[in-house]
Amino acid sequence: MEIVCVQGLGLVGAAMAIAVASAKDEFDNPKYAVFGVDLPNDSGQYRANSLNHGKFPFSTSDTKLLQSLEQAHQRGNLQATTDPVVYSKASIVVVDVQLDIPYLEDEPQLELAGFQHAIETLGKHIQPDTLVLVETTVPPGTCQKIVVPILHMELAKRGINGDSVHVAHSYERVMPGEDYLASITDYWRVFSGNTSKAADSCERFLENVVNVEKFPMTRLESTLASETAKVMENTYRATNIAFINEWSNYAEAVGIDLFAVVSAIGMRPTHSNIRYPGLGVGGYCLTKDPTFAPAAAKQFFGLELDFPFSRLAVRVNHEMPLNTVNRLIELMGGSINQKKVLICGVSYKQDVGDTRYSPSELLVRSLSEHGAVVTCHDPFIKYWDEMEINLVENVPQSHQFDAVIFAVPHQYYRDFDLLSWAHPGIVILDANNIFSLELRQQGRTNGLKIESIGRGNGL
Repeated sequence: MEIVCVQGLGLVGAAMAIAVASAKDEFDNPKYAVFGVDLPNDSGQYRANSLNHGKFPFSTSDTKLLQSLEQAHQRGNLQATTDPVVYSKASIVVVDVQLDIPYLEDEPQLELAGFQHAIETLGKHIQPDTLVLVETTVPPGTCQKIVVPILHMELAKRGINGDSVHVAHSYERVMPGEDYLASITDYWRVFSGNTSKAADSCERFLENVVNVEKFPMTRLESTLASETAKVMENTYRATNIAFINEWSNYAEAVGIDLFAVVSAIGMRPTHSNIRYPGLGVGGYCLTKDPTFAPAAAKQFFGLELDFPFSRLAVRVNHEMPLNTVNRLIELMGGSINQKKVLICGVSYKQDVGDTRYSPSELLVRSLSEHGAVVTCHDPFIKYWDEMEINLVENVPQSHQFDAVIFAVPHQYYRDFDLLSWAHPGIVILDANNIFSLELRQQGRTNGLKIESIGRGNGL
């Protein structure tokens, strides 16, 4: 079997390693022996040990992903390590390494050191004719300006022609949740290579991992174009979400249901992807990716280009949770000082245990700044790293609180028996369209004060 290394065992890399290990030939035999590789630190060792014991290192609701991991573990074609020497055995290396940017700064500078070190590590170990496939969402120009030069430099130190290694880019669209694994294997791919041979090698590899018959791949003319595609599609979505924010405020002020309005608009096919109101934007991609193109244009290509929509979208999306804070203050008569508030949901997305860039973080910080005493619950999270706090294991009794904000639409909360739990007089703010009209009406009949982001009072 060919050996494939996946560099980085975060939420993308760990799932990608399972997807590659699940690839089969026409005789139902595994096509690849897969090594997941992470840094030799505490988190890297934990992730590697978890996979080596057949356990996924992150909380997930995707049973297919867990089953595929168990099967790969039983077959023995998926292992994990923190030893970079294993790269020397690989014919294919998939790069899933985090690349950050301080996206809220006026002139954010790309934080390339960690990513560069990862590529240097590859250059010290990989052999000629290896395919290096970058899946990481990177600033446009990264393969051309960073990956290829570093690999050539490191390979030259070893007396190896840099052109003997093939660099390609094909960005992930991983969506943790119920369809976590399917977002890799049953989803469209865009790809390209720094040479035609690299693109061909990338295509042959991905055809074994992705269901290309139902989800055909798109080949672009350069890695720069492929990198741009990922950043642009995430910027488009982030801008779409930011756009809906002002209309959400409008709907609450004038007393209409914006969800009904958006649904009506969405009947027109050209407008079917308009976003809905909510707490705000979170996660590793939509928060920061709109700043990648402006930063790369200047830092990689020396271009002074303006991206006003992208910059504004980042600011609007970051501050969106403050609308929920203001709405709660209004519902509680103008002050939440010393009020006890329960937050239900702190992950950035429903049915996942990932709190990176979660809008609930700003929500909780702002509530606390206004004097509220905040308690947090999430069915997928026990300890909130960014806030350095423990979460309650179960939803506490309602009489302990003056208000509750349902911040994340976990299925756990959709199935939650709100009417039996809540005591009359408690303020309930649904920040993500979790509860139905019938439930809201019944709750008001029972003496609950229940309102929604994106809807006027009483709707």
